[in-house]
Amino acid sequence: MNYQQILQEISNEVSTFPNTGEVANYIPELAKVDPKKFGIHLTTVNNEHFAIGDSEDRFSIQSISKVFTVAMAFSLLGDQLWKRVGVEPSGNPFNSIVQLEYENGIPRNPFVNAGALVVVDVLLSELKDAERDLFAFVQSLTGVSDITYNPIVAQSEKETGYLNVAFVNMMKAKGNIENDADEILDFYYKQCSIEMNCRELACAFLHFGENGKAYDHAGFRLTKSQVKRINALMLSCGFYDESGHFAFKVGLAGKSGVGGGIAALYPEEFAVAVWSPKLNKKGNSVRGFNSLELLTTKTGASLF
Repeated sequence: MNYQQILQEISNEVSTFPNTGEVANYIPELAKVDPKKFGIHLTTVNNEHFAIGDSEDRFSIQSISKVFTVAMAFSLLGDQLWKRVGVEPSGNPFNSIVQLEYENGIPRNPFVNAGALVVVDVLLSELKDAERDLFAFVQSLTGVSDITYNPIVAQSEKETGYLNVAFVNMMKAKGNIENDADEILDFYYKQCSIEMNCRELACAFLHFGENGKAYDHAGFRLTKSQVKRINALMLSCGFYDESGHFAFKVGLAGKSGVGGGIAALYPEEFAVAVWSPKLNKKGNSVRGFNSLELLTTKTGASLF
């Protein structure tokens, strides 16, 4: 498979599409990102790398980080985790509070904001230094030692994160939060403000698709069965309330973020990351979505 040629074809085709969508302007710092940026990096299980565009530029990974934190929490608690957060698609926006109210403070899945906040609460309860361990885990997955978060973006999110405050306090009232709300929110904003490039994301996600193997990174061990379940969550819940459409059009497990990134994988073959900051109304990268649809069409690489 000539992946480099395929990426070039994808770039050529996507450049002819209308550059629709909007950057995530509800987070002031993300509104400053150049909307014309576009990059793809694909890495195979044989350690081959193929890239095009702005694939080496680091950007705010936002909700893609939720894959890393849920992997850590699943490693620590096993199936006990799912007593506090569900595994079903929400069918609602990632920042909807309505569902959380009538489901008694148990978030529908760990990729909506409320679910990710419960996962943070788990990490803070189980680990002596959750922040240090998160960065050690991500650095271990990528093999890159200088990955960290952007404090300016984190502060920008903190200043506008009113709904996240509401989520934590509602779940605290329902008995599903153990730690201090401010501590949870500070960690969460740092997590979402992690900056990575397409190459680093592709390398990190490859570990979730390498022949379904168990793995151990920075002391967090996932069994083969747990890796499969994280893949299932990414397929069914990884793209907000557009997850079914992504499975229908693209057919890969993955996770998107409102920074414009999408990371996805085809087990036993490759992982790929795309970055293009303009989002559709569901919060997913317009050109990222289009690029991955073209990739699976051209390669025939689909879970189905």
